[in-house]
Amino acid sequence: MNGAGADDVEGVSAFEAYVHRAFAPDGLFSRARDFEYRAEQQNMALAVARALQVDAPLLVEAGTGVGKSLGYLLPAVKFALDFDRKAVISTHTINLQEQLFNKDIPLLRAALGIDFSAALLKGRQNYLCHTRLRRALAQMDSLFTQGEAAELTRIQDWALRTQDGTLSDMAFRPSPKVWAMVCSEPHACSMRHCGPSCPYQVARKRVLEAKVVVLNHTLFFGLMAQAEDSEEAGFVFPGDFVVLDEAHMIENIAARQLGVQLSEPHLNYELLRMFNPRTHKGLLKPLNNPALFQRVQDVIDASGLFFQNARDDLGFAGSGKIVRILQPEWSQDILSLPLAELIGELKREGAKQEENVAVKDELADMAARMEEAQASLKVLMDMTEEGHVYWAERSGPEGRNMSVCSAPVEVGDILRERLFSAGRSAILTSATLGTGDADMGYFAGRVGAESVRKLQIGSPFNYREQMRLIVARSMPEPDQPEYAEVLPEWIKRYLAESRGRAFVLFTSYRLMVQVAEKVRPFCEEQGWSLYVQGQDMQRHAMLEAFRKDVNSVLFGTDSFWTGVDVPGEALSTVIGT
Repeated sequence: MNGAGADDVEGVSAFEAYVHRAFAPDGLFSRARDFEYRAEQQNMALAVARALQVDAPLLVEAGTGVGKSLGYLLPAVKFALDFDRKAVISTHTINLQEQLFNKDIPLLRAALGIDFSAALLKGRQNYLCHTRLRRALAQMDSLFTQGEAAELTRIQDWALRTQDGTLSDMAFRPSPKVWAMVCSEPHACSMRHCGPSCPYQVARKRVLEAKVVVLNHTLFFGLMAQAEDSEEAGFVFPGDFVVLDEAHMIENIAARQLGVQLSEPHLNYELLRMFNPRTHKGLLKPLNNPALFQRVQDVIDASGLFFQNARDDLGFAGSGKIVRILQPEWSQDILSLPLAELIGELKREGAKQEENVAVKDELADMAARMEEAQASLKVLMDMTEEGHVYWAERSGPEGRNMSVCSAPVEVGDILRERLFSAGRSAILTSATLGTGDADMGYFAGRVGAESVRKLQIGSPFNYREQMRLIVARSMPEPDQPEYAEVLPEWIKRYLAESRGRAFVLFTSYRLMVQVAEKVRPFCEEQGWSLYVQGQDMQRHAMLEAFRKDVNSVLFGTDSFWTGVDVPGEALSTVIGT
């Protein structure tokens, strides 16, 4: 490779040379705000272009500050446009999805001078369904408590203003129960019921027409599994190629998606939204079918007893949270029969609703969810999946919530076939693919990429001179009550040192809210704005406000831990809790 600004690059195609020139000091991005030439970014982009050109997979470890997003985005988009392919960009967090879609893709459009089509795709249940919202409003007294009804009214007001109809466009956090009554469902939210203006149908149409689709890893592996039976399916769409950003996360996510789980709180949540025997509210209430109400009650009772017996039979010791399951039929199955009876009653009621198609389809969705639970239970009880590990885990206060799970012991064989077989363009990138090994051997072995071409690109940052790491050694453990008491004082101490200009990141939403209330008066005294995730501002709007407000503080949870780009002095300190 010769000089960065050369018109031709020795030994490469016109497409690759175009990509190389785009990242030159006087290239496409040279006039863009905040752009600075980085040889590391240019090298990465050319490597991605070469891999796409020959339909070959590539692993790229690119250190912090390289500018990975644009480094893979420009060659991916240019390749999609020049060769009539669809680029699938998969990320780990919603924040990075939105950053790509709202910041990087518009920058790329301006640089290329081409208004190419791009679409943001999220899981179906992230989208509002106008039909289900209207039904929920009409049945408000049957479905909701007074507080939940107030939430529904806020959702109704938001629905009149929203641009994309997804949860991330909402300035408040609705309760899971209320949102579950109005979000998109496979049967109840369809083109037949909702028409082309429903948010999910709009998003689906955009995705099918787009040259670039941005989604997350969980959805990607779920869709890829659905598409695997078709020879022409590609990864997700016919003729597509994929870029997996934050690729160090894919082993665990793929394992979860390829495994099976039956969760006590999730099952009870689905049952109670059908019909709550205590409040006598739920989706089934307007049907006035006592037999159906009783079947729901039977499954609720059986679920409680089944999971309690499982706790005893599996021998959870003391505060232990995980127990390995080694033999089939590890507890008595008292749940399958009540589930089957509920499914049968739901289908019988659905058959009565020939004149009311909307209700019929809602019942079909309920039956499908119960059938999924039934199938998961059978797999977990019989331990029929070869090469899988089985376990039970407890969570929540005093370990009262229980889940039974399975996952492949090794996902390498599966991913080797689906991601890295011949003629597949899959680009995997992250700042942390290696574990000190020069060839990223450990990661490559775990995901089945042993024979894939690998490239490591160092960070342009001088960490020794530009970064200071502080560890608070005298803090209580996070599971101790004292932790929440002392944490605000430690946070205020380091905020004072950096004069705001900080991310404060949490693993618990509840703890974040508690600490924010104690830190807010301090921020107000200093004249700093405090932005708290989930409180009266959309995520992307909050991040943009933080970027522009130099003396501000942002409190966020898991979606802010990775993939967030805040150039300049607006972000000087990151505090992890």
